[in-house]
Amino acid sequence: MNDTNLRHDWSQQEIEALLALPFTELMFRAQSIHRSQFDPNKIQVSTLLSIKTGACAEDCGYCSQSAKYNTQLEREKLLPIDEVLKAARSAKEKGASRFCMGAAWRNPTDKNLARVIEMIQGVHDLGMETCVTLGMLTADQALQLSEAGLDYYNHNLDTSPEFYGNVISTRTFQDRLDTLEHVRAQGINVCSGGILGMGESRADRSSMLRELANLPKHPESVPINMLVQVEGTPMFGAEELEPFEFIRTLAVARIIMPASYVRLSAGRNQMSDEMQALCFMAGANSIFYGERLLTTDNPEADADLRLFQRLGLEFEQHSELQATEAVCSKRKAEQSEQQSAAAALS
Repeated sequence: MNDTNLRHDWSQQEIEALLALPFTELMFRAQSIHRSQFDPNKIQVSTLLSIKTGACAEDCGYCSQSAKYNTQLEREKLLPIDEVLKAARSAKEKGASRFCMGAAWRNPTDKNLARVIEMIQGVHDLGMETCVTLGMLTADQALQLSEAGLDYYNHNLDTSPEFYGNVISTRTFQDRLDTLEHVRAQGINVCSGGILGMGESRADRSSMLRELANLPKHPESVPINMLVQVEGTPMFGAEELEPFEFIRTLAVARIIMPASYVRLSAGRNQMSDEMQALCFMAGANSIFYGERLLTTDNPEADADLRLFQRLGLEFEQHSELQATEAVCSKRKAEQSEQQSAAAALS
């Protein structure tokens, strides 16, 4: 679907009306749109690694990595590049096509960004797509990441503008939009979604979806997260979101952003197989694969494989991934030629 055919003028009322549809009608619409854009039996699979854990200056009320909360999380410095590449190789062997790296920073320093760029290039050389989430970025930092060949930048809106102040005070909603604008301006694909179950209303969920769908360009990837409650954070003890409400929200994301990958993201460990199956029917076609999502549990890889087999689902291999592998092969060949030429001159 051409971006010119996608809508960027959704109203709050339209989205709330979709959320209020009878469940089977909503599922039918979402599945029909999903089938018009994607193979309904293929799931894009990514692996997420925490490359720097804890001691974050932000006060996101759901996050165990904030330095402001006592969550018993052990702080770790930025991982060495060899550990990161070892994890990436393992992820690729298990079927992941994209390797995502997350660092608990408000914003990266130039020194830290240079080290992350080395990681991005190393993962690319393995023939994998790359994604990072590093906090807020300046325009120049986004340019550096683009020049390094970064495929995706993840920066969630988290929730609606109206509810945002109940979640975080150390950066504004506009700060998040600014980072997305910097990333988009450099041609990097955007991964942006939100978290459900933080005490927000259906109107808030509608507003968050409206913000995402009315961006100048829809995010290529839209992660829909269920809050994973962490003891010691302000969101611990929040009333759990009713499962059908989560599925409804995911289905509406599919309807209003038809060409985006919709990721069934954090919280899967607390979901039944039946709930996950309904999410796939509602249009989810991307997951994180592996036992950990940054600092929270995720279903074991074997459990996901069994679920996929029972549902007849398969891992998707991107055409973009094949292009990445071709670029990496070309880069390695050029490097080999340069080394041979240098050796001949010496």
